[in-house]
Amino acid sequence: MALYKIPYFDPNYRDVFQGEDIKNMNVYVEANDDKVGSVSDILVDEEGRFRYLIVDLGFWIFGKKVLMPVGRTRIDYTQNRIYALGMTREQAENLPEYDENQVLDYDYEESVRDVFRTQEPVKASQYDATRYNRDTYRYDNEPALFNVNDTDHQNIKLYEERLIANKQRRKAGEVAIGKQVETETARVSVPVEKERVVIERVTPDDAGRAVTPGKATFNEGEVAPMEVYEENADIRKEAFVREEVKVKKEVERDTVEAQETVRREELDIDSGNLLIDKR
Repeated sequence: MALYKIPYFDPNYRDVFQGEDIKNMNVYVEANDDKVGSVSDILVDEEGRFRYLIVDLGFWIFGKKVLMPVGRTRIDYTQNRIYALGMTREQAENLPEYDENQVLDYDYEESVRDVFRTQEPVKASQYDATRYNRDTYRYDNEPALFNVNDTDHQNIKLYEERLIANKQRRKAGEVAIGKQVETETARVSVPVEKERVVIERVTPDDAGRAVTPGKATFNEGEVAPMEVYEENADIRKEAFVREEVKVKKEVERDTVEAQETVRREELDIDSGNLLIDKR
């Protein structure tokens, strides 16, 4: 389980806590209100959960830094303090020194956790070291050491109202595109031709001249046939594409502005005659 200093894990971690930062907060013993040091940094796991505070014990033991499980601390934002629960000078001396350059392995963390396992209520949790090893241990196995709760980690939440703008798609109307049939009388002119027989009797130029004997034949019933034609108008209806109608939609964009009165809570501190640092 890798651990990271919180600025390395998330350089913008202050934004998550709305500007609050427990780094550099002073650490006090809860029992007698003695100052024991200050928080120099925070260690988080791979999911960003608080696991240890790096505490500089300069007020007790010069130059020594130790790890303190977050479950053994109580953060009081109103007093800008962190209280070490059950911490004594002897326990502080027994904690292995934290080196900024060392790699935090399972054995080192166990040496830290063993010191706190002698305290109540951690001791009452009956931690069984035989049930876990470096591969199976999880911080959730010891909630008394690593749980962060609202009781020991006070935080007053200030609420504010914000306008939330959403869009809802609704049907504004409907356009139906259909066809209807209209009728009209159409006229068309078609020129046609008809043949007719014209019989014209004329006097030939050699009229009155005798013909060669035997050339003239007098045949009764001789007929000269002639076919006569005429054109009839053939008018019918055919359907043709006159035009094509394309139907599509276009999106027009507009900005709708609205205003509303919103509320916000501000912190109101009644300290009487006490001097309070309101950072």
